[in-house]
Amino acid sequence: MTKENIHNFNAGPAALPAEVLRQAASELENYNGTGMSIMEHSHRGESYEHVHHEAIATVKRLLGISDAYEVLLLQGGASLQFAMVPYNLLSPDQKANYILTGSWSEKAKKEADHLGKTYSGASGEDNNYKRVPDFETIETAADDAYIHVTSNNTIYGTAWQDFTRMSEWEAPVIADMSSDIFSRSFPVENFDLIYAGAQKNIGPSGVTLVIISKPLLEKTKTIARNVPAILRYSTHAEKASLYNTPPTFAVYMLKNTLQWIEANGGLQALETRNRNKATLLYDAIDESDGFYRGHAHPSSRSNMNVTFTLPTEELTKRFLEEAKDRKFSGLNGHRSVGGCRASIYNAVSLESCEALRDFMVSFQQKHR
Repeated sequence: MTKENIHNFNAGPAALPAEVLRQAASELENYNGTGMSIMEHSHRGESYEHVHHEAIATVKRLLGISDAYEVLLLQGGASLQFAMVPYNLLSPDQKANYILTGSWSEKAKKEADHLGKTYSGASGEDNNYKRVPDFETIETAADDAYIHVTSNNTIYGTAWQDFTRMSEWEAPVIADMSSDIFSRSFPVENFDLIYAGAQKNIGPSGVTLVIISKPLLEKTKTIARNVPAILRYSTHAEKASLYNTPPTFAVYMLKNTLQWIEANGGLQALETRNRNKATLLYDAIDESDGFYRGHAHPSSRSNMNVTFTLPTEELTKRFLEEAKDRKFSGLNGHRSVGGCRASIYNAVSLESCEALRDFMVSFQQKHR
């Protein structure tokens, strides 16, 4: 079976661009004529350092990041960032404000609860996280240690539609963008720290992107002075993310995936493509007369994760079985909510989304 025969809708690790995989395969044993795989090169050597610094430079180009920010390549995924953020930013005399929009923001807050005082300025829990809180309902304070948001919620299929008014918040704004970074344009300058695991849109698992403003980085040096060095942002900034051995192959794949994004029109082109993919599936849901029911309120729908249920558990099971037979992979909903979920990250093709839409329509007609 070839990659072209599979429609990959896995939530992460997720689909990678075929061109990037082919490039990696062609260079696996002999990177750039060196006679060695990039995985075999020293992270202190010229070959890897070029990959490393080019990955960081490409992040800056694509996102239009100014010199007011540092870009770090770390490890541990978003789960480690749940701890690193409060370790570096939550002082004993302040509270951290977590805007709860799903399971991942809950987990981030829970981790911070071990390290200091927190509160929630808004939560969508009462409506089962069907929508992101309205901006006007969110409570913030100028003396918040920081305000933490999760830009896209993979489990519930919701997303913040607009980040513009976050610039009105007086406290530092922190965003977990693990599941939608590089899928659309957004104002980096409205955030003080952004973190994202790579395994959704920008590479394989193993590398974590952190973007932190220099003023906030300076502030961490006081708050985190007694934190182990490996957990300080300043440690990694001072060593250009080479304080310890980085995940060299994951960084190489990150670089190649980012360059694939550049070659395919950048963020604006991907944003249009991703919106068109999502529209196909949401139209199938909305035009099904209730056979498919989307979890997310239309005003908060994600363009990365389309979540829906069928009329019965039996039909859901049959849908997933038939989908698997037709080479659709990863359509099971998250174990905590059930139903179905199509994760349509950057590398998922429009053709795969069209094929899923057609299957949804035919399944509905057969089981009406």
